[in-house]
Amino acid sequence: MKHDFNSMSVDELWALHLEIASVLASRIAAEKAKLEKQLRHLQSRGVSSEIVRRERRPYPRVFPKYRNPADPAETWAGRGKQPRWVTAQLRSGKTLDDFRIQPASGSARRSSGGRKTLHA
Repeated sequence: MKHDFNSMSVDELWALHLEIASVLASRIAAEKAKLEKQLRHLQSRGVSSEIVRRERRPYPRVFPKYRNPADPAETWAGRGKQPRWVTAQLRSGKTLDDFRIQPASGSARRSSGGRKTLHA
């Protein structure tokens, strides 16, 4: 059944609205009852209704690559949004290399870029 809503009166539209609301309410109630029945069935079979949370896999520590010269306690690993101090310094004409932290001599942390390499 197709309706031309523009040609319908306000009373006709309201009656249609009430009819649609009634049909929706009964369908929602039927769907809810069906889902509750499924839940009871699963619970009777020993399936817990608690949400099973997966533990996040451990990620390797990301070392900082950049340091704020004005406040050495402020560092950035180069991931995610740039900190305000970085954007302010870049706007003033400096480059990211001006803030790069030099690795300690003799220790090559993460020489493989954090990935394990297979050796033949």
